[in-house]
Amino acid sequence: MKKEVLRICIVGGGFGGLYTALRLSKLFLEEDECPTITLIDKNNYFLFTPLLYELITDEIEEWEITPSFRKLLVRTNILFKQGLVTNIDTKKQIIQLENKNNLHYDKLVLAMGVGPSLDSCNGAKQNSIPFRTLNDVHRIKEHLLSLERKQTEKIHIAIVGGGSSGVEIACKLADLLGEKARIRLIEKNKNILKDYSSFSQNVAGKALKSRHIFVNLKTEVTQVSNKNLCLLHKDKSKTIPVDLVIWTIGTKSLEIVNKLLLPKNSRGSLVINSKLQVINHPEIFAIGDIAEYQNNSDNKLYPTAQTAFQQADYCAWNIWASITKNCLLNFSYQPLGEMIVLGNNNAALFSFGIKLDGPLAYIARRLVYLYRLPTQKHQLIVGINSIVKPLFKILSY
Repeated sequence: MKKEVLRICIVGGGFGGLYTALRLSKLFLEEDECPTITLIDKNNYFLFTPLLYELITDEIEEWEITPSFRKLLVRTNILFKQGLVTNIDTKKQIIQLENKNNLHYDKLVLAMGVGPSLDSCNGAKQNSIPFRTLNDVHRIKEHLLSLERKQTEKIHIAIVGGGSSGVEIACKLADLLGEKARIRLIEKNKNILKDYSSFSQNVAGKALKSRHIFVNLKTEVTQVSNKNLCLLHKDKSKTIPVDLVIWTIGTKSLEIVNKLLLPKNSRGSLVINSKLQVINHPEIFAIGDIAEYQNNSDNKLYPTAQTAFQQADYCAWNIWASITKNCLLNFSYQPLGEMIVLGNNNAALFSFGIKLDGPLAYIARRLVYLYRLPTQKHQLIVGINSIVKPLFKILSY
């Protein structure tokens, strides 16, 4: 009797999902019997989110950070299935897609990420644009183009959130628009980049100041309309004019995660053990933004691409180990440092005691992210383009 092939399904093609699939593919190449590995995502492309900011200023081309899954997975034993997951029956171990197709699994990886939360402030959902997806970038660029066509004397832009996303977008827009823009960064805490080192905070502060970006600290947004923004600072409120509001704070669980009959915490995150398995479901692994540890005593999982990237290695190993009867590993996060882009040809980098800022940090950051692109072939194509493109610009003058 023919032995049934094991089925591994991975829902979500971001850093966690895609890199888990690629790692699994390599691990099972050495085995006599390879399970089927299926990667499922609603989009047909992978989005390299750390370089999303460069799309605003056209420093990179869209294809560089949105390679198609089919091209990335060519010559691997990974199947790609495009579709929106509408339900997961964890008892019968069935994934249901929007087109009513069902996929059965023996091992499941949940890596769908989270969505933006715009419900905490009146009018934010209707009158602001989040910054998480390729579509968000398109919306921002289209809105700016519309404002420029109206020949607005000053474009008033408010960016809500002084974390890395807010600071990076502010600097990029300032370099793109120059004196045409009046940019304001709004942060409820006493410092920008509150989870970053004092080095990164200081370099970022100088970058914002040199670009004449207004920074409102200890300030909250209480209401957003299509032309105005209401701010609250030290119990005093004021209203400022805005043409564009970009919302970079807050996340919420996706509807599919909320529907899952799996252990969750008060924030709606799936509860996992140190081996990245959902509690009471050893066949299900959860990684990235949707997962948190069971105990507060465990190390905190930061919702970053760096965390998801590292989890992917452990997740793949533990799935392989659970099938081949080897030892599963406890996930151990290794902080690799900080990188933040601060406009065109400017960045801050702090890693393993090395501190860089300016053009050198900008180049180092691009090289690190080039290395982090998912396949060697795509790394090579993007690397060649980054060399050839500037040469064409020089020759065209």
